[in-house]
Amino acid sequence: MSPRRRDTEGTAAARAERRAELLATAAEVFASQGYAATTVRQIADAAGILGGSLYYHFDSKESMVDEILSTFLNEMWAAYDRVLAAGLGARETLEAIVVESFRSIDRHRAAVVIYQNESRYLAAASERFGYLLDSHRRFKEMWMSLLERGVREGAFRGDLDLPLVYRFIRDTVWLAAGWYRRDGRLAADDIAKQYLAMVLEGIQAD
Repeated sequence: MSPRRRDTEGTAAARAERRAELLATAAEVFASQGYAATTVRQIADAAGILGGSLYYHFDSKESMVDEILSTFLNEMWAAYDRVLAAGLGARETLEAIVVESFRSIDRHRAAVVIYQNESRYLAAASERFGYLLDSHRRFKEMWMSLLERGVREGAFRGDLDLPLVYRFIRDTVWLAAGWYRRDGRLAADDIAKQYLAMVLEGIQAD
């Protein structure tokens, strides 16, 4: 490899790393302040750079939040699809989906908060973000299908209102992004196990 080729690749790698750092900073600012209330200048200040320097990497704050959310959702759905394709029973599938959800929170905590708080606003503001509402619908369909299968398989109680069970599990798991910290007392997988122990004792069949 020529020195020039090596230098070019090194520069590209450094730029990619810096881009990822800036996105992580932007995600934290969006999550704490809200997308609409956040300015490019505030993101730049949090990153320790001049406002104009941010445009070297991104053409707008809309592009930034788009990349933050699409990266999170693509990784989350790839993990879910692997679980759904594994041919597990309903209970085992539920357990694996909850574990993957907490792993997503661990990797993309700020993005999860943005997704929860800003999806409808962003989708209403621009067709660019229509995929956010598609993900909401897909998520509900996945969970309802899983819960219904669990009842048919005799794994889950049939006397419970399944839409309510879905909302309970959804909110119980994803609202954890508001308080979860990587340096906390329990790791993401350990928290998932604790949640599952509490949830499944309530919905499993005798």
